[in-house]
Amino acid sequence: MGVTDPAGPVMDRDEVDRALARLGAEHEAIETSLLALQDHAGRRLLEGAELTGITKERWTTTEASITLLWAYFDAYTDALRAAREIRARRRWSSRDDLVELTELLRGESVTVAGSATATANAPTLHGGPGKLSEQFTLATLVDRMNELYATSLDMVVAADAVWSALPARIDLLAAELQRTRRLAHSVGVRPGEHPAGDDLERITRTLTKLRAEVVSDPLAYWIPTPGSSAPGGGKPDTTVYDREARALEDVRREIDAVLTVRQDAEQRLVKLRDVLSRADRTLAEARTARGEVLAKIAATEVPVVSGPPTALQEQLATAAEYRRQAQWHRLSPLLESLEQKAEDELLRARESLTAVTAPLAVRAELRGRLDAYKAKVARHGLAEDPLLIERYDAARRMLWSAPCDLRVAEQAVLRYQQAAAELLGGPRVPGQRGTEDRRGQGS
Repeated sequence: MGVTDPAGPVMDRDEVDRALARLGAEHEAIETSLLALQDHAGRRLLEGAELTGITKERWTTTEASITLLWAYFDAYTDALRAAREIRARRRWSSRDDLVELTELLRGESVTVAGSATATANAPTLHGGPGKLSEQFTLATLVDRMNELYATSLDMVVAADAVWSALPARIDLLAAELQRTRRLAHSVGVRPGEHPAGDDLERITRTLTKLRAEVVSDPLAYWIPTPGSSAPGGGKPDTTVYDREARALEDVRREIDAVLTVRQDAEQRLVKLRDVLSRADRTLAEARTARGEVLAKIAATEVPVVSGPPTALQEQLATAAEYRRQAQWHRLSPLLESLEQKAEDELLRARESLTAVTAPLAVRAELRGRLDAYKAKVARHGLAEDPLLIERYDAARRMLWSAPCDLRVAEQAVLRYQQAAAELLGGPRVPGQRGTEDRRGQGS
């Protein structure tokens, strides 16, 4: 078999026919792919868009690559047609035909001449600068077309994926933003007057900027999948969109809270007035009780009871005014603050009443203890004992006289208990430290 240089050994007829069949199938597949790329929605959008940034740079390269792809394909088509014509000359190809076919099918027989712009912008097979013409074997030309097609399709699919995902979602979020803005205005939440109003303005500016950037530079919002060789491997970058969606949701919750205030304002104001009224009544009761304690209990320090705070009443009046003026965004935080303060005030009033009436509670406890021991003595038939009668009468006079000296009265009760215990044969009654401690707390 003869030898050609550099195509190698001369192909026989069967090899030529198999090569032509393979190249024909590749030609059909490449043509189908190129037509699909030509009709791809993303490519048509890229052609008509005013691009910026990284997308503009990559589309310039991709557009040149697509132009070069068609030039390569045309050269491939011409070479394949020429080979088929040579093969069709004779049923049994001559040696000269086989030599020519071998050179055409295996040698660097394909010359592709491209425009200066296309070859300058499109990368070559080895990444070097473009040339005005290149020599290829048909196999190398197929590899080159596959490479250019993959990089071009990757760019087109990525841009189309971002355009398909983000602008529509941004528009839906913007529509929700407008509904929220109208609702916010209806309850007085406006920029410069309420933080939520300022947030709505910021979200509006961010979404407007985001949409413009996504439309003009979609690849700036594309995250390729690491290590992926498939065209379009990756996903749109929704970081900014997701952040603003969360921020809008926070604003919606704030607006809902304000709306709830509008619906429940009167009920909450009535409840506030009731709590403050109970606190005032409790303080008034504590002041009355203090006077009673000072009159009935001697040698005891009774805490002073303060009057109701006027600041809460002033804030309550302000809240009522906000409601009349439908300033719900101002009323909402004021009501929350007032509700907590009102509960604190009621608790303080109750604690004041407890502290003031502690000496009376001690006296009542001593009276109850004295009567309990008297009943116990009576059950044992010792009620007429002179010592017990004497000590009972002494303790009773002290506890039922005014003012009552709790310390002296407690000692009198203790002496009665001790005398009763001795007569009953029980153990001696120890000093009642717990009672003294309680009296001391009330002093």
